Amino acid sequence: MALKRMDNMGIVVEDLDAAIDFLTELGLDLEGRAMIEGEWAGRVTGLGDQQVEIAMMRTPDGHSRLELSRFLRPAVVADHRNAPVNALGYLRIMFAVDDLEETLARLRKRGAQLVGEVVNYQNVYLLCYIRGPEGLLIGLAQELG
Repeated sequence: MALKRMDNMGIVVEDLDAAIDFLTELGLDLEGRAMIEGEWAGRVTGLGDQQVEIAMMRTPDGHSRLELSRFLRPAVVADHRNAPVNALGYLRIMFAVDDLEETLARLRKRGAQLVGEVVNYQNVYLLCYIRGPEGLLIGLAQELG
């Protein structure tokens, strides 16, 4: 058997509405929201009795998704939101954009902060990292030429 695709990546947030608004401004589409709870859900995650509100965000091409989760039960146990780029574990997600400067201007209005600076990588890409809602680290890349 072969791997078919990456279905989605999950990000845990405190403020689901703010994360949805920010990612919608970036260009993702809200595919749906739901409450996930019950014995079956706890068996999948190993967390037991859980209640999680999720929102599924889809990229414009329809190929990639982000699952945003807000845990109501059990309580969140760790916080990695402000970890630096070289921290262990899942850290950031990178999006390809048409116009990096225009995207930055829109996202700054929603509180995005540039981590370092916008860099031209060998005249192939403009690249940068930003901090979005709750300190989420997001990479942006504009292909040049």
